[in-house]
Parts: sequence; C-alpha cells; structure tokens
Amino acid sequence: MSKLQLSIAMGDYDRTRALLTGDVQIDGVDPVCMTLSPEEMFFRAFRHTEFDISELSFSSYLVKASKGESPYVAIPVFLSRAFRHTSIYVRKDRIRRPEDLKGCRIGVPEYQLTAIVWARAILQDDYGVRPEDVTWVRGGIDEPGRPEKIKLDLPSDIRLESAPDGDTISDMLDRGDIDAFIAPRPPGRAAAQNPDIGWLFPDPTATAKDYYRRTGVFPIMHVVGIRRELADRHPWLPAATLKAFEQAKAIALEKLADTSATKVTLPFVEEQLKAARESMGQDYWSYGVAPNRATLETFVRHHYAQGLSRRLMSVDELFHPGTYETMKI
Repeated sequence: MSKLQLSIAMGDYDRTRALLTGDVQIDGVDPVCMTLSPEEMFFRAFRHTEFDISELSFSSYLVKASKGESPYVAIPVFLSRAFRHTSIYVRKDRIRRPEDLKGCRIGVPEYQLTAIVWARAILQDDYGVRPEDVTWVRGGIDEPGRPEKIKLDLPSDIRLESAPDGDTISDMLDRGDIDAFIAPRPPGRAAAQNPDIGWLFPDPTATAKDYYRRTGVFPIMHVVGIRRELADRHPWLPAATLKAFEQAKAIALEKLADTSATKVTLPFVEEQLKAARESMGQDYWSYGVAPNRATLETFVRHHYAQGLSRRLMSVDELFHPGTYETMKI
C-alpha cells in the first residue's frame, strides 16, 4: 500500500528538524515539507487551506473552531510557546507602570494574534488593565496595509482603529502617535533606535518567572492542525502525527543536553537548560492535553472574554479525540 503524500507547513525549529531531515517519519505518510514564517504560513492556511498539515495560530484556530468553521482539526503539539512579557513596548517618557496604559492607544499588527491575547490576559489578570480600557490601533509592524487574516465580530465596547493609510505601528510609536505596541516581533525602523521606547517591564524575564511561579502557565502560541476531511478519512492520522512530533522534540532535547558541543549559538545553554528544568520540570515544553490543561483553560477563558471566540469552548473539544490519550508501556 502506498503512503499518503501530504504537504506539511511548519517552522524550522530544533523540535521539528528531525521531521525535516527525515530522521523521524509520520507513520503512513510521505511528506512534502515546507518551512515558512508564521505570517505566511497562517495567512495561507486560514485564507486558502493550502496545507494538509500545518502549524497554526492558536488564536486564529479558536476563532474558527468556536464558529464551527475551522477547516483544520488541531492536535496538542505546541510548536511555539513564549512568555509574552517581552512583547509589550511602551513610550517610556509616558508609561512608567502597566496601570498607566489605561486610556492609552496601543498598536497591534492584528487584534486576534495569539501573542496579543496572552499580553492582554497578563495586563488584565495582574494589573487590572482590561481590553476595553484602551484604544487598539491595527497596522503592519514594518509594512503598511496588513489585513486582519480572519473576520472578527468584536464586542461593542472594544475600540479598534486602523492605522492611517501608508503608516505602520512602528512609525506611529516612534512619532508618539500611539503610547504602546504589542506584537510577536519588536518594533522596527526608527522606533528600534528611539531611546524613549522600551519594554514595559524593565526585567521581563524576572516578571515572567514570577508569573509562572504564581500561575503554572507557560503560554502556548501555536498548535498543529490537520485538514479535517483528511482526519475524518484517515482516523489514524492525528495520533500518528502527534507521535512523530513528540519523537522529533525528544531528539531536539537530547541534542540540547549534549554539552560536548552546544547546538545553539548562545552562551550558557547548559545553565539555562538546567534552570528551566529545575523551575518548570523535566519536560518543560510538553505536548499533550493533560500536562497543559491549566494553560489551555486560561487561554480559552481569555479568548472568549476578549470577544474572539463565539462561545466558551471546553478544552475537551479543542483537539482531535484520538489525541487526548496515548499508548503507554
């Protein structure tokens, strides 16, 4: 029997590399792999369903799934995770503390981006700054005219404006037309050199570590989706895909722990790995629902509260049913 030839879009990470090199195979699949930026990958997946298996924005997936309109069904593979305290930039000549953001104008590349959902959750839960307390200005980070990739129906108390034609939120921040900026990437152009622009949190790493100690939440940015019609036709495919991504991550972690020659172009990798495991557990970048339930529940709750999900979804309906349990020996 021939294998399924499937297109797979994902980022080029250490945790996906074994799939890209062919050292790990998805059972029954002959893959055509593409490594793309998140912006291109998500735009093509949600606008045109171009890929059979794709890394997906968690927020965009929830927007679609809550309406029953998602062309993909997710599996609990979390290729991107990040504490988004480093994603909030402010005019330091105006904003001294998070509470100062009330009544301000904040630039975002898209209102529904996962990183921004998490940043709003942090601002609300820890500092009392609610989404309706600010004016949101949507525009490209470095290129004018960036669209919202999926249609949103936001609550009436959310103030969302578009950046002026030909303008970017980086340039607006540099000029002082907005007070803050939240995005997965830092501000560019002249804003990157402006001494009056910087992180909201002076030590975002320490703030994020305290957040994790208090909440146990390691924010999830991206999931992996399989075209729903494929998963329906081949019910073995979701579990086989989860298994392969788990194997690829295990190889990446094994190589990361090999200190004979560091695999990452950074100093102090051994110390950072030891610190992460001491504070977050041996499998600190876990896949699967059970070890991530608290993080998933937090995100689902805020996504709905921010007006992005049509209904409050249960964690038990987010992923393909064949991926909630895995075989153990």
